Amino acid sequence: MANHSRPHICQCLTRLASVKRNAVVTVYGNRKRTGREFVDGVLSLAAGLIRLGLRNGDVVSIAAFNSDLFLEWLLAVALVGGVVAPLNYRWSLKEAKMAMLLVEPVLLVTDETCVSWCIDVQNGDIPSLKWRVLMESTSTDFANELNQFLTTEMLKQRTLVPSLATYAWASDDAVVICFTSGTTGRPKGVTISHLAFITQSLAKIAIAGYGEDDVYLHTSPLVHIGGLSSAMAMLMVGACHVLLPKFDAKTALQVMEQNHITCFITVPAMMADLIRVNRTTKNGAENRGVRKILNGGGSLSSELLKEAVNIFPCARILSAYGMTEACSSLTFMTLHDPTQESFKVTYPLLNQPKQGTCVGKPAPHIELMVKLDEDSSRVGKILTRGPHTMLRYWGHQVAQENVETSESRSNEAWLDTGDIGAFDEFGNLWLIGRSNGRIKTGGENVYPEEVEAVLVEHPGIVSAVVIGVIDTRLGEMVVACVRLQEKWIWSDVENRKGSFQLSSETLKHHCRTQNLTGFKIPKRFVRWEKQFPLTTTGKVKRDEVRRQVLSHFQIMTSSL
Repeated sequence: MANHSRPHICQCLTRLASVKRNAVVTVYGNRKRTGREFVDGVLSLAAGLIRLGLRNGDVVSIAAFNSDLFLEWLLAVALVGGVVAPLNYRWSLKEAKMAMLLVEPVLLVTDETCVSWCIDVQNGDIPSLKWRVLMESTSTDFANELNQFLTTEMLKQRTLVPSLATYAWASDDAVVICFTSGTTGRPKGVTISHLAFITQSLAKIAIAGYGEDDVYLHTSPLVHIGGLSSAMAMLMVGACHVLLPKFDAKTALQVMEQNHITCFITVPAMMADLIRVNRTTKNGAENRGVRKILNGGGSLSSELLKEAVNIFPCARILSAYGMTEACSSLTFMTLHDPTQESFKVTYPLLNQPKQGTCVGKPAPHIELMVKLDEDSSRVGKILTRGPHTMLRYWGHQVAQENVETSESRSNEAWLDTGDIGAFDEFGNLWLIGRSNGRIKTGGENVYPEEVEAVLVEHPGIVSAVVIGVIDTRLGEMVVACVRLQEKWIWSDVENRKGSFQLSSETLKHHCRTQNLTGFKIPKRFVRWEKQFPLTTTGKVKRDEVRRQVLSHFQIMTSSL
């Protein structure tokens, strides 16, 4: 029998099987499943995994686009006490093997997107691997080679379905290994517990107001913590899940109308794509059905927020700040609330302090602390502790990295987020930058994120990346790389004016009008033509940007 006082993410299945028994809870293409059908699928797959030989604590790697079967696999593995390690489908085979060698899966599940991995990964490459499974039967040219592999349907056949009263746990309550990467180096496997997911889900439910009548569009990949944690929140309330294999703005807008979507999550780049496509294909038409939008992965500029409100006028738009190691969101802030007059044309809800971006207040049950720098009375490292934090990085006995010991209670550890920030008098957290990304110029500290936030407030800028470049006089010089909005022209020619022209002097003036301290204003600007290089988890590769900028400067110097 299950210990029902012990948290388990599969406790959501009881609600789906009863309250949502005959209601549609998953939509994937033309396939729709009721609560009873979905739960039966999870239980049948769990029984097949037990019969196969999966045991408590075994790791299962999943490499696939979003689908209802991905959710089914997540819950079935968890039900039998396994640990799910999603692999990013954007990785190369080499990167996938590197991740699998780290977490040592006994089973690899792939969909048609990553089907070649099933063939190319040999047991000798990953010694722990015992079984390879296709999520669905495939119609690819690999059909002959794939006959040797199992499928989800095979595992479900001729099984004795377990009871919902029977749960199993890994030894330390781990349930997911979510990979995160810095801007350099190998991805780390962040080990997350059942309790962390449930704590995070309850926070999202309480603050965003998710309920059983919601229809949620999966815009974020289930390989990332944002997609996984929001999926868990929706499973807990019994909402309907509409799954796209991967995000495409045009398809997403169509699906929103066809399926009467009420909520989704986004990042600034996604919102920019939705706005652009809506403008070109729907002539800026409104969607009044969407009621809740949660933005993460960076702040929405005032321009993006204004456009988003125009498209989704009935939506409450929130912003969240978080990290994989904390199972997603640490703070939340309402950016727009159509039910409150004071929110209708807002962005900065408070008088901004001298630096940083407001990211709101801590979520329920989450402790945050700013450990002040020695030379500051208000700014310092952002630390967090509580049931939401990771168990450890996979392969470590304890969460050794990014951990500080509390001075007041030495037996409890605080997780260092790696960010620098400050609290204001209203209890809002202001994010200033990354502690390991600060630029030291003329003896002063500059946090790139703070400067970037100011630059993207200019209507001519889509995105910006600020870096430090070695300088003989200053130590480091602040350099800004900027991507321009459509119709804007880059001109560093003196006395050349126009309503849609930008220059270095224009942007310096903009920084001054936004009260950016003089030493933080970039000394040089570089127009960036293409997308900024990103890691597979969506972070800017600042070292790569710096390398290209230095190359650009050398070319300019050599041509003088």
